[in-house]
Amino acid sequence: MSVIWYECKVKYRKTHETGESKVVTENYLLDAVSYTEAEARITEEMAAYTSEEFKINGIKVANLSEVHPFENSDRWFKSKVSLISYDDESGKERKSNLYMLVQANDVKDAFENTEQAMQGTTGDYTIPAITESPILDVFPYFTGDEEENATHLENSKTSVEQVAEESEVV
Repeated sequence: MSVIWYECKVKYRKTHETGESKVVTENYLLDAVSYTEAEARITEEMAAYTSEEFKINGIKVANLSEVHPFENSDRWFKSKVSLISYDDESGKERKSNLYMLVQANDVKDAFENTEQAMQGTTGDYTIPAITESPILDVFPYFTGDEEENATHLENSKTSVEQVAEESEVV
């Protein structure tokens, strides 16, 4: 089972370091099995994050195959990765695009982190685009069960291999 990532827009009153209080709309990412679970989880996460009232302005399925957090990084970047396969029948190269969210400090770090995330991939690939994402934070699904968490993360990371296999089959 693949992981489905949901992007949630939440509007709430935020107090900045200067003491100024301002209404902001921020994007968060979490994995869930349905919109209903995504709504419940973002409500739970935001209740722990802020004591102010908040409104969920939208929930949508994010077009992401994988999410890769990296320590000592403070921003999220969306990397477009093109997997390259060779079609024996037509004799042409085929590209299958997938999108990854990687944590980094700048675009250069995001490129390096994307390459690091793709290290185990056996096929050829290119990284044609990296853009800074509006996502402020990511809330992956975790339970108290270590074995279940490991299985869930493994399912999340195998999606690149699945896309590569599917593009080779075509």
